[in-house]
Amino acid sequence: MEYKRVLTVQDISCFGQCSLTVALPIISACKIETAIMPSAVLSTHTAGFSGFTFRDLTGDLPQIIDHWVKEGIKFDCIYTGYLGSITQIEYVKRMKKDLLKDGGKLIVDPAMGDNGKLYSIFDEKYALEMATLCEIADIILPNITEVCFMTGLDYREVYDEEYVKRAIQALLDKGIKTVVLTGIGYTPETTGVIVAQNGKFDYYRHEKIEKGCHGTGDVYSSAFVGAYVRGKTLFESAKISANYTLQCIKNTRGDKDHWYGVKFETALDTLIKAIEE
Repeated sequence: MEYKRVLTVQDISCFGQCSLTVALPIISACKIETAIMPSAVLSTHTAGFSGFTFRDLTGDLPQIIDHWVKEGIKFDCIYTGYLGSITQIEYVKRMKKDLLKDGGKLIVDPAMGDNGKLYSIFDEKYALEMATLCEIADIILPNITEVCFMTGLDYREVYDEEYVKRAIQALLDKGIKTVVLTGIGYTPETTGVIVAQNGKFDYYRHEKIEKGCHGTGDVYSSAFVGAYVRGKTLFESAKISANYTLQCIKNTRGDKDHWYGVKFETALDTLIKAIEE
């Protein structure tokens, strides 16, 4: 097995099972060297907690990049999650140029909204800037809300296959190479993921658990990166990460004290088994 190196760029919520506190262990468990570029440090995530601390690390990013360039450090893959500002988006563009190996992959989760709305700190200008990062990425992992804000498409809670294909095509028309569109369900009891590349659309449908959990997008994206860097195809990676995320939710369901995330650690063995099959 070739030993690969991944850099993940996102915030650290020290408690709450999201962002770097899931990305680092999940990708590492896939037997991949995992480096981190923390964009901010929070005491907890922002969903359901109050009085959390926040420290912006934007000013540290160019110094870290400069040091790594000086040391000749390069990566097989750069994976970005939540980026807190347009400035951080610009730094990621520099990372792609200076830190990615020849033939390396930039995978972008444009984490900025859900359910038809942007997260509170973001605006449409940010969404359009995120679209420019997605245009230079090799793979992007958006949900339908993020697609709409990046393309100007009207958001719909209820949609059909024609609408979804039109949304994906709007991304492809921007020059985006590969889209892995998450959270797509055509019936109330199912959801799924669509992989779009080279004019081909592949859909994996699976069970939907009605009550959502914070951080599952980060769990999905991290598992996708782990599977893909380990050599699985795009569709295999999309399917493996969907099944893993679903199992994490099932393993957490019913525990009222564990409302802040999913017990992703309890299903890591199933993820590794699927990757190594």
